[in-house]
Amino acid sequence: MEDILNYRTHIVSTLSEIGQQRWDALVKQQSHPTPFLSYAFLHALHESGSAAPDTGWQPQYLVLFDEQDDSLAAALPLYVKGHSYGEYVFDWAWADAYARNGLDYYPKLLSAIPFTPVAGGRLLARDADARAALVDVLAATQRATEVSSTHVLFPPEDEAMALREAGFLLRSGVQFHWLNAGYESFDAFLATLEQKKRKNIRAERRKVQAAGVTLRRVRGPEATREDWVLFNRCYRNTYREHHSTPYLNLDFFLRIGQAMPENILLVIAEREGRPIAASLVIHDADTLYGRYWGALEHVACLHFEVAYYQPLEFCIEQGIATFEGGAQGEHKMARGFLPTRTWSAHWLGHPAFADAVERFLEREAGGIDDYMDELNERTPFRQRAPDPGA
Repeated sequence: MEDILNYRTHIVSTLSEIGQQRWDALVKQQSHPTPFLSYAFLHALHESGSAAPDTGWQPQYLVLFDEQDDSLAAALPLYVKGHSYGEYVFDWAWADAYARNGLDYYPKLLSAIPFTPVAGGRLLARDADARAALVDVLAATQRATEVSSTHVLFPPEDEAMALREAGFLLRSGVQFHWLNAGYESFDAFLATLEQKKRKNIRAERRKVQAAGVTLRRVRGPEATREDWVLFNRCYRNTYREHHSTPYLNLDFFLRIGQAMPENILLVIAEREGRPIAASLVIHDADTLYGRYWGALEHVACLHFEVAYYQPLEFCIEQGIATFEGGAQGEHKMARGFLPTRTWSAHWLGHPAFADAVERFLEREAGGIDDYMDELNERTPFRQRAPDPGA
């Protein structure tokens, strides 16, 4: 790649070319860091083969080094994609339109955390100048390569707006997040909900208890290989029951268990002395992210207990401010989660298709606005909960 003023630009196919110390130091400088941006998480995805060329995720990170001291000034997690699986911002209709017109939609460029619909920094930079240079490098890269399009998924709003200034089209979506209002206990949280919602949650928890299920929470540092093997078994079984192929493998889980245990919580359900289900959540001091779950046996309401109520109790006990419930799921509102807007940014190289997608996104945006208004009128709380943006 051509260098730009004050920076040496480079494309890397493995984070080991940058090194953990330099990568994590840059991530920590961001206003929107998450555990999913860490070297440990991303490197585990690549090295385990979960997000690798063989699975249609070819790492092609854009990085800028300072010309004077060779420090890492900016970086963009970027992949060459041969499909649209594992993204959670759906562009299948766009790919189909390309195909119907005899055009190739793949390969495309994608900036995202694989299999992870979590908002966080994408334009990683030490300052505004480096971020502007990074956007310029991205624009030059997408023009110089034979890709149909570039997609930046779940950036924070300020980065989305910066990309719009660079010619990207913006798309918004909706997720559901739980906000900790300083609750002293799970019952204190329930007391803020409408009576019907509160009653239903208690009934769901009683069903699990009546089925003879016990729960245990395992913090990352205490998780054993046996715990990870169990979780992987549950995870893969649930994918199989839904006739889907799991994205992640045991090697990935073992790698993050060893490399970032302080960010991990496993919830394991047992009945009659044998494990029957498990969930994995990732967290830092401020936010818990609902990620993966699986079961070996069906128990009514067990999913809610293992993947929602136990993590909620953990958030309350640890003083964690936000629980991001993952992609989609309007049913989460009945459990105290509130709608939150998400963003993605898209560049399409074909002028006619870019115009068509722009018109589609304008119509879609109006629908999203109406949907958000409708959801906000259906608050599950007895009194309106705090504004997520306050």
